[in-house]
Amino acid sequence: MALSTGSSKVPVRADINVTPMIDVMLVLLIIFMIVTPAITAGFQAVIPRAQNAEKREEDQGEIRLGIDRNGKYYLDMLGPDGRYTGPRLIPDGALQDRLTQIYAARSKDKILFLKADEGIDFAHVQAAIETARKAGVRVVGAIAEQKRELRHTGGN
Repeated sequence: MALSTGSSKVPVRADINVTPMIDVMLVLLIIFMIVTPAITAGFQAVIPRAQNAEKREEDQGEIRLGIDRNGKYYLDMLGPDGRYTGPRLIPDGALQDRLTQIYAARSKDKILFLKADEGIDFAHVQAAIETARKAGVRVVGAIAEQKRELRHTGGN
């Protein structure tokens, strides 16, 4: 057996073997392609109804934000005459400006009461809460209605 003394030098290759890395990436891709739709497909957000809702009169000066089933915003607040205005439609995009005007003048209670339609996409509720937070609201309270129960009339 003879040793080479260096007359025929083979250059050293510094290439990275990427085949195992590609294999791992493909396996991970397949796993995520299978698992991701299964995770997102089963999620349903339902706005809760109260079991024992306590009926009480509203405090003077409360601001109530309503969201209808189409995602339109309505504000109910005190008018210049000191009485509630009733739900007034707020144009899309003007909600943050309107809430900022209202809550900039308030010094102590920065509470917003939120009431949303039962069939609304929860993304609308989340967007309203984020907008209210940006406008200076510190506490968001949910207005719930009493859960309706079916009553048996006693007939056969």
